[in-house]
Amino acid sequence: MSGATNGLVRILRVFVIGVIVLWLSPKFCFSTVAPDVIGVRQSNLSGVYPEDLEPGWALRIPGVHRIIEVPRRFEFLDYTNDDTGPQESLQIRTQDNNIVVVDVSVPYHIIPGEGHLVVEAGNHVEDRNGLLRFQRLAEETTVSVLREHLAELTSAQWYDTAQRLAVADQTLEVLNTSLADLHVKAEAVLIRAVTFRSEYEQQLQQIQLNEQNKLLDGAREKVATKQQDLDKYVQGTNALAAAREQEWAGKIARLEGAYQVGFIDTGADTVPGAARRLLGELADAAAPEGAEGAPAPVPAAPGLTRAELVAKAAEALDLPPEEITDEYLLGIQNIQAETLEYDQRVRMQADGVSARLSAEGEATLATVRGAYESRINELLDSVAGRAYVAYQAADNVKFDENLVFQSSDGFPTVLRLRELTERFMGLR
Repeated sequence: MSGATNGLVRILRVFVIGVIVLWLSPKFCFSTVAPDVIGVRQSNLSGVYPEDLEPGWALRIPGVHRIIEVPRRFEFLDYTNDDTGPQESLQIRTQDNNIVVVDVSVPYHIIPGEGHLVVEAGNHVEDRNGLLRFQRLAEETTVSVLREHLAELTSAQWYDTAQRLAVADQTLEVLNTSLADLHVKAEAVLIRAVTFRSEYEQQLQQIQLNEQNKLLDGAREKVATKQQDLDKYVQGTNALAAAREQEWAGKIARLEGAYQVGFIDTGADTVPGAARRLLGELADAAAPEGAEGAPAPVPAAPGLTRAELVAKAAEALDLPPEEITDEYLLGIQNIQAETLEYDQRVRMQADGVSARLSAEGEATLATVRGAYESRINELLDSVAGRAYVAYQAADNVKFDENLVFQSSDGFPTVLRLRELTERFMGLR
């Protein structure tokens, strides 16, 4: 029993020692490389390991290896008078011996994969100002290159954006060539501001104003040229429109005249319908002259056939011959005269028929009335008619309410009914 217990104790001891070893191994045998740095392994036996270490754990044997870190991030060299950088703006003398103050920023970083070369050259050592040696060397190289190559511009070229950017790109190429020995690469040369002395600034502003005015004058000249072309086009269009209006006005006048007068010459014959009569008598162009059945030429249009008259009207009206109808040839005035004559003639005929029928009706009515009255008189002259008249008369007779007996024979007349009736009937 004691032997089994001792075996279990040994196993637990081994397990505890293994856990302690596993817990202490990363702290002593591994080093953590952060994402913003480049790790470089340096051996006391073989020197610098010729490869950059990626972020994560890196093997480090205590007493043999040492992990050196250099920055992976971008560094900025700011030469400006604001609060973004410790360095002041660069003062550069231009080719025309003028001083220009330039605010410039240069972002740079260690070339990927060459961090171990920086360590191998010893440029990772920090100086008294807290800068790594490669950072100080990069700053000195950058200032030297900027002062040398930015001085290629004249004062007038500094405010030309295209030339300024072109010199900045050229300066970037030269700067990267110089920084290649330090295993550092600049990404851009950013010229943020350019200022001159106040006196020259006023001159530059005047120069820029003159350039802008020159561009403005050129633009105004182009606008004036285009406006002149437009005015010429408008005037030409107006002239063409006026000519077309006059042409159409003349055409309308000719059409109006043709519509009003027509093309049939009636001569001295002003009787309504003469034009239509002459049109019906025109010779047909298809029938040869003198042929049997061909109509004789019209005296009002000597020598013209219907086809020739249609062609003449088509030419005057500027219409196809097939559209020329009798209305075009006759004219509105002739048609109106024919219409008026027809209206008056038909109305006169209608008025005559109406008067004749009215007279005949009145005569018939008088005859009927005469026959009626004669028949009435014959009926009234008979015994029955007289009795009827007496009856009507008796109905209108009114006797006095108080009868008196003043007759010669002593009998009132109203009591003599037979005699009274005969008197009413006219028999006495």
